[in-house]
Amino acid sequence: MCTVCGCSEGEVKIEGGHEHHHDHSHDHAHGHDHHYGKGPAHAHAPGLSQARMVQIETDILAKNNEYAAANRAEFAKRGVLVLNLVSSPGSGKTTLLTRSIEDMKAKTPIAVIEGDQQTANDAERIRETGVPAIQVNTGKGCHLDGHMVGHALEHLEISDGVLFIENVGNLVCPAGFDLGEAHKVVILSVTEGEDKPIKYPDMFHASDLMLLTKTDLLPYLDFDVEKCMEYARRVNPKIKILQLSAKSGEGLSDWYDWIATSQMMNKIGS
Repeated sequence: MCTVCGCSEGEVKIEGGHEHHHDHSHDHAHGHDHHYGKGPAHAHAPGLSQARMVQIETDILAKNNEYAAANRAEFAKRGVLVLNLVSSPGSGKTTLLTRSIEDMKAKTPIAVIEGDQQTANDAERIRETGVPAIQVNTGKGCHLDGHMVGHALEHLEISDGVLFIENVGNLVCPAGFDLGEAHKVVILSVTEGEDKPIKYPDMFHASDLMLLTKTDLLPYLDFDVEKCMEYARRVNPKIKILQLSAKSGEGLSDWYDWIATSQMMNKIGS
């Protein structure tokens, strides 16, 4: 159980009818769509003292970091740049991702791990672009973890390319869970409040890049771009910010240049 949010690590159902428990073991059935966390959520952990909850959370994060380290080693072995896309629901992650894939796939291998509580809708959208996508369903859970990503990676043959991880729509818990990625990329749309960075500071502090999306809608909204960027830099002075629109194409070349530079730096770092 994640004591930050109360989500459970319940029964796992893998596409094809195979099931196992999310107990961090390495023996599991193979498939394409994974279904995690079907147990009940207990946000307040009745019966547990605060000290015990802190200890459980510490143990969970430590175990997750072990899986993340193993993932990172595998990513390095494959020469893959891994980007963890995080945001609140409705920010336009999947739309941006499909547009990015269409524009980039001729230049570099791409694969995607999709995280949602239920359905394979987003993975199916990604597969329509012609690149492989693995769906991970978290059930009651509100974030991906290193163990889930490790399992999904076993079904992807990507190397020397870019692996996008589209996390569950949530600006809280994904901030604390390392997946082995090179960078967290937080996506904030102009249809949300410009004060999101100071409302959810952990996520913006943990991210290397903020993408301000849906900028084609700015003429119709009361959204203060400068204030939003100031808030983000107040939380994380080092964060890079790009403004773009997946619909109009504005700013996408800067996004692709950032990915290309990150790929180059990733290879140097390997």
